[in-house]
Amino acid sequence: MNADDSSFECLLNEHQVARITALSVASVRRWRLLNQGPRYIKIGSAVRYWPQDLTGWLDSRPASREVV
Repeated sequence: MNADDSSFECLLNEHQVARITALSVASVRRWRLLNQGPRYIKIGSAVRYWPQDLTGWLDSRPASREVV
């Protein structure tokens, strides 16, 4: 795969996931520990997330909707 390939998506690290969700890195780590968070992959000791897995997980979270 060529690094210039526009179809290539960058993997997210836990700090980026924390920033995207506006939560702490400790929360992201706790999700992994309890198997409650988005799917992740390990590359050696590094933990990475595919953006589409994070999006899918966030979309699956319960949300409260106000009735107008």
